[in-house]
Amino acid sequence: RGASVSPAGRYCRASCPLETAGHRNVRFFPTAAAAQVAGFAACERCRPDAAPGSPEWNVRPDIAGRAMRLIADGVIERAGVAGLAARLRCSEELLDRALRLAAGAGAVAIAAVQRERLARELLESRQSSGSDSNGWISLQLPFRAPLAADSLMEFLAVRAVPGVEEVLDGTYRRTMRLPHGPALVELTPRDGFVACRLRLTALVDVGPAVQRCRRLFDLDADPAAVADVLGQDEALGPVLAANPGRRAPGHVDGHELAVRAVLGQQVSVKGARTLAGRLVARHGELLAEPDGGLTHLFPSVGAIASSDPAELAMPVARQKALLGLCAALERGDVVIDPGASRTEMETQLVALRGIGPWTAGYIAMRALSDPDTFLPTDLGVLHAMAGLGLPSKPKAAAEFALRWQPWRSYALAHLWATLGTKPKAQEAP
Repeated sequence: RGASVSPAGRYCRASCPLETAGHRNVRFFPTAAAAQVAGFAACERCRPDAAPGSPEWNVRPDIAGRAMRLIADGVIERAGVAGLAARLRCSEELLDRALRLAAGAGAVAIAAVQRERLARELLESRQSSGSDSNGWISLQLPFRAPLAADSLMEFLAVRAVPGVEEVLDGTYRRTMRLPHGPALVELTPRDGFVACRLRLTALVDVGPAVQRCRRLFDLDADPAAVADVLGQDEALGPVLAANPGRRAPGHVDGHELAVRAVLGQQVSVKGARTLAGRLVARHGELLAEPDGGLTHLFPSVGAIASSDPAELAMPVARQKALLGLCAALERGDVVIDPGASRTEMETQLVALRGIGPWTAGYIAMRALSDPDTFLPTDLGVLHAMAGLGLPSKPKAAAEFALRWQPWRSYALAHLWATLGTKPKAQEAP
């Protein structure tokens, strides 16, 4: 939320000391874009236009929430307002009304604020660090404290796919497939921000790259809002207090996450990682310039769909499920991107052979950053609930978890954490 102080012609964060310094003429805006459309400039002290994104846009399943997620991913730059409306299957007029009602500004203004913020961050990073002869761009990604960085890194490390991901000395590294070509990313949690280094094929991809990194680390989360719900729970409260700021990790690529979810059906985390590594080695795209352990892009769904089933070292039923999923994604029968309707996507997924509610829910939680997913048939979740003296049968567990709305994905993360560091079968591949 941005608040403008009329006498100075600026807008501030609600917590800015300049805003609360006795001014009477204060107006409130839902977004930085809304304040700028109204003619106010960003406060140079509290930098409201550089604040972490609002978790509201992940919570909202409506057109406005889906549009905001797509705008953050750079759809306006790639396809314009018409392309955004077409992606959401609505008219431009309906899209404009929804965004103005929810965010106080239209799609173009919201995208413009995002571009301005990224341009300033790029300028400041180059001024402070100088040019990088190796072609890397350095940025600082803000978040709302606290951030349980160690648990986040552990989660990613045990699932890191050889050739695509690695965790070294507190830094997460991976390859990414972006709209204009391959990219490398390095993310290192620091005090108050996550240091982000990018090596891009095209500078125009910096916006989508940053947004996907933010989704992966769940940097737009509001730990205080989560703690207000989960922290009051008799069973989860102590778990949360022992590790405040635990995130619900997202992902940088919906197609990749969906493939990995199918690979992880009914196998251990280690087993899923091994299968994914074999898939990368056989069908992944080799980078023109490998960097350390980062050698490949994760295979495209088209490459997997056209592969020989005999090359897939897994049970026949899972082979068919994987190939069917990839074919559906390649045709566009199933859409997994930031603007996807979660309920529609889950319905499309479970209609495919070999895809059940667990897989569909896990994809919604990580690929679509749904903060309120619960997986009542997950063996790890049921074991964790039993360990806390909670209902441990699927139906009873699902009913009990309703008290954790709208943050059930975070409840899952805390429940999995109680199992210890050894990955359990079917626990978040």
